[in-house]
Amino acid sequence: MSAEREPSVDQATADPAAMHAITAEIEAAAQGVFDYARDRLHAGPRDFAAARTPEQMRAAAGETVTEDGIGAEAALRLFTETLAPASVPVENPRFLAFIPTAPTPAAQLFDMALSATPMYAGSWRSSAGSVYAENQALRWLADLAGLPETAGGCFVQGGTVGNLSALVSARHAHRAEHGRGGAPLRVAATGQAHSSVAQALDVMDVGLLEVEPDARGRMTGPALEAALARDGGAGVFAVAATGGTTNLGVIDDLAGVADVCAARGLWLHVDAAYGGAALAAPSARPRFAGIERCDSFIVDPHKWLFAPFDSCALLYRRPELAQAAHRQHAGYLDAARVGADWNPSDYAIHLTRRARGLPFWFSLAAHGTRAYAEAVEGTLRVAREARAEIERRDELELANDTDLTVLCIRRVGWTADDYRAWSARNLEDGLALVTPTEHAGEVITRICILNPRTTVEDIAAILDTMA
Repeated sequence: MSAEREPSVDQATADPAAMHAITAEIEAAAQGVFDYARDRLHAGPRDFAAARTPEQMRAAAGETVTEDGIGAEAALRLFTETLAPASVPVENPRFLAFIPTAPTPAAQLFDMALSATPMYAGSWRSSAGSVYAENQALRWLADLAGLPETAGGCFVQGGTVGNLSALVSARHAHRAEHGRGGAPLRVAATGQAHSSVAQALDVMDVGLLEVEPDARGRMTGPALEAALARDGGAGVFAVAATGGTTNLGVIDDLAGVADVCAARGLWLHVDAAYGGAALAAPSARPRFAGIERCDSFIVDPHKWLFAPFDSCALLYRRPELAQAAHRQHAGYLDAARVGADWNPSDYAIHLTRRARGLPFWFSLAAHGTRAYAEAVEGTLRVAREARAEIERRDELELANDTDLTVLCIRRVGWTADDYRAWSARNLEDGLALVTPTEHAGEVITRICILNPRTTVEDIAAILDTMA
């Protein structure tokens, strides 16, 4: 559709503030938005639909931005009937590709409230209440990781910004202590680290010291020490470890890595964007031994902590080091700061920010931490049951030894093309979204279970199609 409405006023006499008026049209649109949101909450997860090409979208939606506008009613209808159905339903329990999300209704509702409350959440002075609430949620995460009472940080857009901000803080702390001379700077990481780590190093113009992972895909203390010993570790100022790798779901040897970092005076950053939520589950907490010694870590509530996109919690053992790296200075900014106020803009690569931690805080405050622990434990249990289901089938092999909820599956006799065709067929049939991955040079398939509504029966139905 591409219907333009007639201009309602002469352009020469148009009111420049007209768009900000609450008109009958906006009142009707408000009711339409509320009805849509309520229907979406009650409807539950959406079904899968075939992917759309750019040509199909243009044919269905046409030109949506015009000189005189199409009107709120038409724009909302266009979204609900054409645009929204063309998105992949990541909240579906059979969305098992990549890293899924499953926001609680409470978090989704509060995301609407947040959007309806314009605020600048970069400083305490402008949004003390929001920053206070976000810090309450951050404190729970810091406690799960065993960080001291002095730890703190902020919520950022996602793991990419979190990893970059943490490593910038590490570099600034290194230069403050050692100056800017010496060997070119480097960060130690394995090839299993998230792609955002390599991107961060590229942005920072910093080199990589690659550490060889063990047979399970983990960075270990001995392997890190061996990599550093090969060339003396010149210029290495930080180690980027992982608390749940994206591709294989394994947790690095954090205790062994922390020993090496302590002995060599290196900043230990732990990317737990996916796996860090498992700290809430008593059964999984021992697998993270050593995380309490990190200098910084991230975890994404929009992954396994049931918040909507986009939200990454970034925490520092010594937040004053991050503040020194990130605080921006300008006359208008410095004049607005008061004493020791906690300003989220000081702890990452951002200045303007929405209070993106509040939907997570609202759900956490509403349901309580016990409910979160039970939900995470539930997904871990389904992952164990799914693993047993895979092992019972002669035609399937488990290709990884996961610590968490990622299961990599080899179908005996299949080629890369077989996996791709199978994935496309399942999506076209509306059964599930499960995509291939590559591990050790081999194309296989991979599922990641994060949705508490996913059952072992869902997994079995998908595995049946591999017979």
